[in-house]
Amino acid sequence: MKEQLTLKLLKERYGVIRLEKDESIPTWVFVGEFYSITKTEDELSIVCLEKDIQLDIKNKKCETDWRILKIEGPLNFSLIGILSKISTLMANNNISIFAISTYDTDYILIKENKIKKAINTLMTNGYKVFNS
Repeated sequence: MKEQLTLKLLKERYGVIRLEKDESIPTWVFVGEFYSITKTEDELSIVCLEKDIQLDIKNKKCETDWRILKIEGPLNFSLIGILSKISTLMANNNISIFAISTYDTDYILIKENKIKKAINTLMTNGYKVFNS
């Protein structure tokens, strides 16, 4: 029998910020238990606690009201299709996602207004979901 994946809904709301590639990372980003920073040749992208985002940043490129579903791991690198299956389920139910992968697991960001629908969709399709 195939092992059932478990996801945990993190309790806080998060924001996704886009800064210029050469901007400094604001120190308040590091306050929360979860944050993600990605720098590319085009941009500096940050995911952090929404409540900590300063007003001057909120007035730039910033998306708020994200919730995070963490796939309980660690996940083995040999596992195939985890994000693909979840993203397909979400797409088939008109739910947009923003995914972040780490060494141990994957995090799926979903807008607050779609999180209940996303959780119901996952549970209907054999996933376990619990609140943190």
